[in-house]
Amino acid sequence: MDKALSQSIEADAATLSRDGIVGKPGAFSAAFADAMRADMMTAFFAALQIPGNAIGRGPKRWYVEIHPEQFSGFIELATHPWVTAVCEAVLGPHYKIVELGLDVPFEGAMNQPWHRDFPSPPETWRDRRITSLAFNLTGVDVTPDMGPFEVAPGTQYEDGRAWKHEMFPAKEIWPEFAGRGVRKFPKRGDISCRSALTLHRGTAHGSMIPRPVLVLGVDAPGAGHDKLHDPQVTQSYYDAMPQTLRDHFTCRVVEKPQPVLQKHDIEGLVMGEA
Repeated sequence: MDKALSQSIEADAATLSRDGIVGKPGAFSAAFADAMRADMMTAFFAALQIPGNAIGRGPKRWYVEIHPEQFSGFIELATHPWVTAVCEAVLGPHYKIVELGLDVPFEGAMNQPWHRDFPSPPETWRDRRITSLAFNLTGVDVTPDMGPFEVAPGTQYEDGRAWKHEMFPAKEIWPEFAGRGVRKFPKRGDISCRSALTLHRGTAHGSMIPRPVLVLGVDAPGAGHDKLHDPQVTQSYYDAMPQTLRDHFTCRVVEKPQPVLQKHDIEGLVMGEA
């Protein structure tokens, strides 16, 4: 890693540790994002036809897990120098990619409850160590009417064990997080990285344009989220991946990838905010 990138990664890792989220504007081209959006929407509409493949994350909002071969830019994303360097700096040299998915809100999606994606492990709430990351890439230039993602910086270290499912703080304290909340307006080609434990929510979506977001989930050794996901690749695709990616990717090699029947259904998001 060259000196400039090393210094940048050190600063970005510090921002991530402090705020629970950090961004890299212009990591990819707009053309890359446009091709990604086309792949995402193709995968999304196919998933709607398969029971259990697309799960609701609130009204007019769905989450779908996909396989690398459904996304033509997977290898480019998973081996991007910023992505790999952030993973190594935060999760250590033996990090593992465990999830590839997409979140798609449409017109009529409501404010989600403030939440985190998993219960916090002791390594995070007690030791203040981040053990999993979610990289997000937008398929569109986000505008205020597209239900932008909202995050409450610094909340990744909140204990949360008394919350519902250890993920949903009581509604009475939502104003605390709303007061800290920052809405994000990424452009095509931007990428962000966050702790899945940083409190966040999707906001009300009034635009006729859907806002698909690609999600790459990465774990430190022992984080355990690989048990919730099942990425699959064909032998020819696996053989074509660079060894540096195979070393960091938890997947099954199969004759034909099958739709993922999701094991991580965040029940508290189904109804949206009251």
